[in-house]
Amino acid sequence: MILQCFAPQQCFGVPQSLTNRFVTRKSSSSETISACLPPLSSKTRREALSLSFISATCSSLLLPALLTPASASSAISDFFELPNSGGVKALDLRLGSGEVPSNGDQVAIHYYGRLAAKQGWRFDSTYEHKDQNGEPSPFVFILGSGKVISGIEAAVKSMKIGGIRRVIIPPSQGYQSTTQEPLPPNFFDRQRLFTTIFNPTRLANGEGSTLGTLLFDIELVSLRHQ
Repeated sequence: MILQCFAPQQCFGVPQSLTNRFVTRKSSSSETISACLPPLSSKTRREALSLSFISATCSSLLLPALLTPASASSAISDFFELPNSGGVKALDLRLGSGEVPSNGDQVAIHYYGRLAAKQGWRFDSTYEHKDQNGEPSPFVFILGSGKVISGIEAAVKSMKIGGIRRVIIPPSQGYQSTTQEPLPPNFFDRQRLFTTIFNPTRLANGEGSTLGTLLFDIELVSLRHQ
């Protein structure tokens, strides 16, 4: 459902099979959403509109500070489903080099995390986490420890150091509890994130398939064998 609403004139490299419901033409954002959606029930329309930010903002969510023209040219052009990931879709924005991490390795990543149900609200960014020297502090975790949401682990497992990957994480591979990492350091951001994902009223209305959908841009900074 998510990828079917990608606009081919706004996002690079989305396969035609994923956009066959989209009417390609220049229009305002509201017209684009209307063209993308057939007549729907009110509940289904709410679900679709909660994800429409992807087609409207896909190209603006790149990591401009990291992607130079040279590095962007090495990006793979199509989203693909990561094997054994539970439905995580990935797009390599920059290919890394060197080793691929294994379970038990300590990995450090930078990321931007966004929430589909809040029109692409960026709930966290490691580039805003500063160390004592004022430098961006990456998120460090042990791959395979189970402390991090499954979608991030699945994405990092096949990355190489220096690579940047965009992943669309379905709710089943996202946050299953309020203790899973990565957690926004700001209390109000955490509260907004989890009150949206675990909203009992919206879950009862059948919106569980969209509330927890996440969009992460991940850079693998380093790895260390344990």
